[in-house]
Amino acid sequence: MASTAGSFRLHTTAEKFYIEQSDDDSVDVLVIDRVSTEMSLTVRSDVPMSAETIPICGVMGTIRLPAGMYLIVITKKMKVGDLLGHAVWKALNFDIISYKKTVLHLNDDQMQDNKTFVSMISSVLHTDGLYFATDYDLTHSLQRLANTSPDFQDMSLLERADQRFVWNGHLLREFMTQPELHRFVYPVVHGFITINSSSINGKVFEWIIISRRSCFRAGVRYYVRGIDSEGHAANFVETEQIVQYNNYKASFVQTRGSIPFYWSQRPNLKYKPKPQISKVVNHLDGFQRHFDSQVVLYGKQVILNLINQKGSEKPLELAFDKMVTSSGNGMIKYIAFDFHKECSRMRWHRLQILLDSVSEIQDEFGYFLVDAEGKVLMNQEGTFRSNCMDCLDRTNVIQSLLARRALQSQLQKMGLLHLGQKIEDQTDFEKIYKNAWADNADACAKQYAGTGALKTDFTRTGKRTVWGAVMDGWNSAIRYYKNNFSDGYRQDSIDLFLGNYAVDEADWITPLQDPKDWKFLTLPIVMVVAFSMCIICLLMAGDTWTETLAYVLFWGTASVLTGGLILFNGRDFVDAPKLVQKEKLD
Repeated sequence: MASTAGSFRLHTTAEKFYIEQSDDDSVDVLVIDRVSTEMSLTVRSDVPMSAETIPICGVMGTIRLPAGMYLIVITKKMKVGDLLGHAVWKALNFDIISYKKTVLHLNDDQMQDNKTFVSMISSVLHTDGLYFATDYDLTHSLQRLANTSPDFQDMSLLERADQRFVWNGHLLREFMTQPELHRFVYPVVHGFITINSSSINGKVFEWIIISRRSCFRAGVRYYVRGIDSEGHAANFVETEQIVQYNNYKASFVQTRGSIPFYWSQRPNLKYKPKPQISKVVNHLDGFQRHFDSQVVLYGKQVILNLINQKGSEKPLELAFDKMVTSSGNGMIKYIAFDFHKECSRMRWHRLQILLDSVSEIQDEFGYFLVDAEGKVLMNQEGTFRSNCMDCLDRTNVIQSLLARRALQSQLQKMGLLHLGQKIEDQTDFEKIYKNAWADNADACAKQYAGTGALKTDFTRTGKRTVWGAVMDGWNSAIRYYKNNFSDGYRQDSIDLFLGNYAVDEADWITPLQDPKDWKFLTLPIVMVVAFSMCIICLLMAGDTWTETLAYVLFWGTASVLTGGLILFNGRDFVDAPKLVQKEKLD
């Protein structure tokens, strides 16, 4: 496999960028013409001595904005650990560098839009959880890599990558067409990776979690639900747990993803908007596309649907059940488990009911296992596809419990656990295990919902606590604010970064220039004034109590009526995406 250099030097002149592999014997240098935007190879001797030089950690790619093309480079990285002998890095800081020397060719509106677009790209880049390796394919599970051909092994990282998990795929489109440039770039995955050196019974082993977030139908909590016409599910994450000991390797893969038919839950200022199932599309077609691809990729599917079986979530559960039955796909099994009902009043021990009900299936699926000589002893024959409403909090709790059960068997097979020993009794490792899965929950939640996960006190400690419930309330309040007043910007940022929206330099007007109507400007001001006057009347009583009561009733009624109007027109007051047509989001 052709690997990519671990570090580079960026040489900049007025006309060109030169990118040199600083830890490689190759004399080839990538040159990007800042005027024509063409990319080609040259040699080190052609780099002008007058060029301004800075060290960089890698190239994320290029993107077109109103001001023209921009080069995005990684300027700071942190080593996460070694995965099967290969260094894994987390990208921390970036530079977004314009090909153009000035923006004077833009009018004032275009300058403002360009500034906003650059800020959007920066916000995605600084969303925690971008990882890369220069000589290892992070986009594939161990089992997929073990079942590849020699030709596949000879491909560059860019060619062989699973496109579902290449978050800089749109940024690398110019590089993809020129194979000679592939060694200057690498795929970057988004999600969570932790690599832990652990010890049980005096034996040291590596224990790893990799969560790969799909870039198909990616976005934020309320603006991206269900599936698209290709069958891609919102918030789809493949999570792989890996163990390595004495050249033995084992992995266990699970997936999570939004309920796979067409539904939406657009924010409208209410704490929990009512989910809406589309009535104008063929749900079964998209549903079958989704699971056909899942079966090809992962084998048999067991759906663990953890949503409520009453209230606003009930129609989704009923529709999901009906969809599985209608599909007639023998490779899919559906299990509904009302997480909140079963675990209400701190009865978290009842999760064992679900684990016991799927234990035989999990044993049948198995996991991937390779011995010290590289011989495959076992393949994983199917996966658990877990979901709740967001595929975050409830989902992560269940995934951590299923992963523990797989790990128990793997450690026994490798001889790390003696007969009768349990992971729960290994105090030091148990702490590492729980915290890592809680960190995984937080990472996935921040990327989708904007805050850390809920219920992580159970994941970290094995029990529900009052303080954990308080922190869940705090995170829920922050989620409410972000989902209503900042997620439109976040969704636009992701759509721009992933290429769902492409900037056309010929357009004089972009969708960002979308003026609000009178309601957005007037009603909040009226409500604030009316509520303030109500408080003032209470504090500064009139000559008689009847006069005071009249003023309070008048201003109180005005504030309540205005607040009611705002709630009634809730969708007009939330921060909605502007770049992608609303029809595509609904």
